[in-house]
Amino acid sequence: MDRARQILKDIFGYDSFRPLQSDIIQNVLNKNDSLVVMPTGGGKSICYQIPALIFEGITIVVSPLISLMKDQVEQLRQLGVQTALLNSSLSSEVYRSNFEKVKTLKAKLLYIAPESLLKDEILNLLKTIRVDCITVDEAH
Repeated sequence: MDRARQILKDIFGYDSFRPLQSDIIQNVLNKNDSLVVMPTGGGKSICYQIPALIFEGITIVVSPLISLMKDQVEQLRQLGVQTALLNSSLSSEVYRSNFEKVKTLKAKLLYIAPESLLKDEILNLLKTIRVDCITVDEAH
């Protein structure tokens, strides 16, 4: 958890975790299944983003909300975190570029829509890389 606290401070700019975050992060780092229900703005995302930066492989974030994915990816990129986004809203050029980031292990997090996750090209890609965590964000 020392590394998690350091990432919290260095990347996200917070001095301490909110209630339950450290317990949840420890559970994720132990690779235990977790169900986290928190209000909007409660700090759920950090509970998988910090482990993603600690794990060797990639973390897949499945979300049905394209605007939320775009916002999170942009925020993480501004913080210097390598991320990729794959969904139907992207131009073919951006989609290919993001696909290549995942393929060449230049992304720690992959944000993806549920329907994209089921595409053969995505499933084949994920077979070739190390996936350490899969999270479903904003399940509806």
